Amino acid sequence: MATTINHPLVQHKLTLLRQRETTTGDFRQLCREISLLLAYEVLRDLPLEPVVIDTPMERMDAVQVAGKKLCFVSVLRAGAGILDGMLDLVPAARIGHIGLYRDHETHRPVSYYFKMPDDLANRLCVVVDPMLATGHSAVAAVQMLKDAGAKAVKFVCLIAAPEGLAVFEAAHPDVSVFTAAIDIGLDENAYIRPGLGDAGDRIFGTK
Repeated sequence: MATTINHPLVQHKLTLLRQRETTTGDFRQLCREISLLLAYEVLRDLPLEPVVIDTPMERMDAVQVAGKKLCFVSVLRAGAGILDGMLDLVPAARIGHIGLYRDHETHRPVSYYFKMPDDLANRLCVVVDPMLATGHSAVAAVQMLKDAGAKAVKFVCLIAAPEGLAVFEAAHPDVSVFTAAIDIGLDENAYIRPGLGDAGDRIFGTK
């Protein structure tokens, strides 16, 4: 099940992000701002537990997030572009990295790195990658997490293609997807249309 975050600020910033003339610095900052807003919605159902605290005035009953600290999982390299915004909201979160790149001929993911915090079974794992295009990299990343013991997983992207969503939901029907937009579809090179170009190149200024 895919949830599109239609908050006016998300949609406004996404329009700026898509524009060809947006500079590398502005693109990076917009990614950070959008991802923070997405994180607010993605983490809406975090469990809470009671806690007693002392304010400057008196003791009171309050609440805090329960359980192990959650884990943001960045799919390298472009996932780094939306990781920072998530960490602005939850600076104590643990961070995992999955290294995948897309073979330009087969459009299939190739894995080269996997590093996670311990005790994944007791953490919410939020996988972040700007684009859900063919869906193959997202499917592979989530499967690697599950194989490592993760039980609760969510996937967050800026833009998704219907083809990628279909592939992802068929492979991982238990994993919720959150996105700022679902676009028209893929072109002959498996890039999202109208999309925003290559997110990694635009984030890092490598093209």
